[in-house]
Amino acid sequence: MRVTGRTFLAGGISAALALTLGLFAAAPAHADTVLTLVAADYGTGPKDSSQIYWQKIADDFHAANPSITVKVQTVNWNDFDTKIQTMVQNRQYPDITEGDYFSNYAQEGLLYKVSDVMTDPSNLMPAFTKLGSYEGAQYGMPFTTSSRTLFYNKKLFAEAGIAAAPKTWDELMTDAGKITAKGHIGYGMPLGPEEAQAETLLWLLGNGGGYQTADGKWAINSPQNVETLEFMTKLVKAGDTEPNPGTKNRAAILEQFAQGQIGMVNGITTLLPIIKTAGALTDADWGTAPITGKAGPLDSTLGVCDFMAAFKTDGSKQEAIKKFVDFALADQYQIAFSEEYNLLPGTVSGAAAFSKLDPALAPFMAALPKAVQYPSDTVWAQVKTQIQQQIGTAIGPDPKSVLDSLQATAEKGE
Repeated sequence: MRVTGRTFLAGGISAALALTLGLFAAAPAHADTVLTLVAADYGTGPKDSSQIYWQKIADDFHAANPSITVKVQTVNWNDFDTKIQTMVQNRQYPDITEGDYFSNYAQEGLLYKVSDVMTDPSNLMPAFTKLGSYEGAQYGMPFTTSSRTLFYNKKLFAEAGIAAAPKTWDELMTDAGKITAKGHIGYGMPLGPEEAQAETLLWLLGNGGGYQTADGKWAINSPQNVETLEFMTKLVKAGDTEPNPGTKNRAAILEQFAQGQIGMVNGITTLLPIIKTAGALTDADWGTAPITGKAGPLDSTLGVCDFMAAFKTDGSKQEAIKKFVDFALADQYQIAFSEEYNLLPGTVSGAAAFSKLDPALAPFMAALPKAVQYPSDTVWAQVKTQIQQQIGTAIGPDPKSVLDSLQATAEKGE
């Protein structure tokens, strides 16, 4: 029988739901070592909360290692960064985290190197080594990954008389206008705080721009990027997107696409189950295509990775952490997570095994090796937060001033 994420999770649901989600599970009094794990929650509610996934692993691990107990806490994805930052500021360090990677904590000497807490670092996806590193040493362990592509509604395309997915910005605007004229949303542009940095970067890449140059220098306010925001503003002013993109999060936009209300979105693998659950579109009603660019489709897309990281605290738990990391990154758990949340594994062996089980995700996995990634500089966490909060205001008469402010933040943190 094919092992699915939900099959894997089923045995732990009853026990896990008896816990208050988001709170640490109590540790037995006899435990010799207690590890605290704080992870981002990828679920949409209690039934698919990541608390269930991690508690299952913690229970399995404790059964195999009775002297080590792992206390699990999951945090709403939108609050994860703030939660970890607050814990660090209060010196209440977690032992292990899973979510964003914070290179500034590596800079401060708070994290273990991957080689200190993992038996076989070579099994981690090499495409994300640099992103999880600081000054040449790797501190972040790729746990789950994803890549982006353009999703389009074939039904709305046919209704608007559009024969194929757009390749250029001008074609996208023309097509979006035709769909809008039929009473739908032409293009979904989520620039709200959930993940504005991703949507923005995909557009910047389409004009030869980005957050940094090829040699790692900040270039947020480059002429190419200003021109990109001007085009995005033009698209919004034409009424070809949802109203007020700066207030709209990715989750809401993907849900609207799944319900058949939007013609095009830059999407992620997690959109696949959302489409199935909504029931408005059959597999024949939608398609994917490369992300559009100013002059043509992108050769490479955005690749995103969430990491595990281990805090040193007093240094006494290194061996226990290593045992748990090795255990948690086993193929069976990587596959279970990927199937539960329609994301991609962070390990080489997990990706190889998963690609055989779910060939529909093969194109997304094939895009990872050459995918563009977020900056790995220590100031990126601060810049990312500012993008999430302010980039929506760049859709207007003066995008350069917003980009100048972001550039100043990035340069100040160097």
